[in-house]
Amino acid sequence: MFVSSLIDRIVDAALAEDLEGGDLTTEATVPADARAVARAVARSELVVCGGDVFARAFYRVDPGVRVERLLDEGADAKKGDVLWVAEGAARSLLMAERTALNFAQRMSGIATLARRYVRALPAGSRTRITDTRKTTPGLRALERYAVRTGGAHNHRDTLGSAVLIKDNHIQAAGGIGVAIERARARAPHTSKIEIEVASLSELDEALAAGADIVMLDNFAPDDVVTGVARAKGRALVEVSGGVTLERIAELAGKGVDVISSGALTHSAPSADIALDLERLG
Repeated sequence: MFVSSLIDRIVDAALAEDLEGGDLTTEATVPADARAVARAVARSELVVCGGDVFARAFYRVDPGVRVERLLDEGADAKKGDVLWVAEGAARSLLMAERTALNFAQRMSGIATLARRYVRALPAGSRTRITDTRKTTPGLRALERYAVRTGGAHNHRDTLGSAVLIKDNHIQAAGGIGVAIERARARAPHTSKIEIEVASLSELDEALAAGADIVMLDNFAPDDVVTGVARAKGRALVEVSGGVTLERIAELAGKGVDVISSGALTHSAPSADIALDLERLG
């Protein structure tokens, strides 16, 4: 899934937020030699995601904790399913509980929403559902993994990974044509040029300048149809802005190549996962 150093860096930062100064309640009430088992239970239907990060939260608190994964990443879980089981010192389980659940709930929530978007596509559709860079600062790697686990795709990971000329770039460069010309001159020969357009007239400018991909931003439904027709055979068409789950089938049916939605990450509700602890012995 990830290199362990990346997970450790993210998990350690989250644990530091919770455990600065220790865990007063746990240390005051739970004997040091008490052992327990904790079961992560789905409280609603969800797509399982984040098992490695969930486990790592416990390992970083106490390497002696054992975590078992009962359901695979990407599995559809129903209410009442046990996803993961952690066993070890009761104090360690309690100290890591909130951090482990925060990651698991966030990642499973994103994966669940991504799968809903993908399943909204018509059967046999070649339209691709992608995320955007609207991710939680510091958690992009985890959130993008969750999008993939749900069956959707990632857009560019960083500003250096692809050329995407947006409205403010156009303003700063002095126009659509000049922006594309400069990008073509500077970008590696392996890089495609994508540009965001806000109207059919801007689309025409972008196509005339040789854009490889055009992003139709907040286009009306009829203009999407016109835009797809004008770009056919000349550029890939991406639709973004105001994309809801209810519009996925409609947009795919219009022949759109890519549907990008920031909602996959910035608006995904956390999955409902509880940790039920049982003392042993």
